[in-house]
Amino acid sequence: MKRLLLVVALATATGSIFAAEAPALPVTKAPAGAEVYIISPQDGATVPQSFTVRFGLKGMGVAPAGDAHEKTGHHHLLVDVKDLPPAGQPILKDEQHLHFGGGQTETTLKLSPGTHTLQLELGDTNHIPFDPPVVSKVVTVHVK
Repeated sequence: MKRLLLVVALATATGSIFAAEAPALPVTKAPAGAEVYIISPQDGATVPQSFTVRFGLKGMGVAPAGDAHEKTGHHHLLVDVKDLPPAGQPILKDEQHLHFGGGQTETTLKLSPGTHTLQLELGDTNHIPFDPPVVSKVVTVHVK
């Protein structure tokens, strides 16, 4: 307990804490030719604040998170995300990284007016990106 207090005291005194990088988790190999894509809306579309996004997948199947079947995964919709999640780390779960661990293939999305980007990334049974990553092209939508 005294060591922990000393570390906290030193970190407070120096104004920084050095965090160790999380170890990489086992990564599932993606089948050759696997492809995920956004069926709708189309790139450049103007959409209302509430609209449906439909997901497409080729060369693999969809299975809920936790179901470890070969050549399957589940969708994650990345909203206004510039950089893909790091390899070997679970895909974040927040307002920009939407999880569809139940095996869903579409969702109704509500976004503020303006220009937004959408991208799909397939995760394995543990929400880890495949190797190589199975990601869609970025789709830009204009919300009115």
